[in-house]
Order: sequence, then structure tokens, then C-alpha cells
Amino acid sequence: MEIMVVVVIIGLLAALALPAFQRVQRSSQNSRTANDFRVFAQAFETYSLQNGAWPPNVGPGGVPSGMSGDFKASVWQANTAIGGRWNWDCNILGITAGISIINFTCTNAQLVEIDTKIDDGDLSTGLFQKTQTNRVTYILQ
Repeated sequence: MEIMVVVVIIGLLAALALPAFQRVQRSSQNSRTANDFRVFAQAFETYSLQNGAWPPNVGPGGVPSGMSGDFKASVWQANTAIGGRWNWDCNILGITAGISIINFTCTNAQLVEIDTKIDDGDLSTGLFQKTQTNRVTYILQ
């Protein structure tokens, strides 16, 4: 009987702790993604200022030629905190320059939370937009 009571108490504690853990994990993913967008945006803007143009377009996870210095290539080439891959977009989808995540695995609600951290909280307006079903883009120009 006592063992059953202990098991029930442990089960209740786990049931209470799991949602809190998931909220913290999601918040961490959002912060990491927003910070990575900021770091990469700064690196691409620095490149543009130094070279007078944006770097050439490359495929998902590919590091544009000439990117060096503070550019975190290992982070760029790895999967993002919300799933999917980083992608540099130059003159694609009507955007002159943008940083995208393609094939993300998070929900639209989580994307809105990220948008709120770095832009206006609306995925259809501002600098951070959902440009396709499987792509979100932080527009630099």
C-alpha cells in the first residue's frame, strides 16, 4: 500500500513537471533561433558593407564564399534549434537578401513566438516572414 502511494505521488510530480520542462525547452529554442538570426544577419551585413554586395546564393547549409571572421560556419551547417537547415537567399522569392530556415519542424505558434522576439509578431508582415509552407525568412533587404 505504501509503495502504491509513493508511486502515485511520483507520477503526480512528473505530470506537473513535464509541461514546465516543455515550456522551458521551447523558450530556449526560441531564444537560440532568434539569437542565431541576429548573429548571422550581422555577419551578412558586415560582408555587404565590406564588399559592396551581398554574397552569392548557395544551397541549404552551404556557406557563401567569402564568409569568414565572426561567421559561425559550424552552427550554419548544423540543423537549427527548431529543425530544418539554414539557407542564404540572394535575389530569391522577391527578396534581395535574406536568411531562411527551410524544412523547420516547429509549429506556427512557435514561429510567432520567435517573430515576437525579433520583429512584429506577425508572420505575414515585417522582416521575419513565413515565405513558403516550409520556409521562414529574416529579410535583410
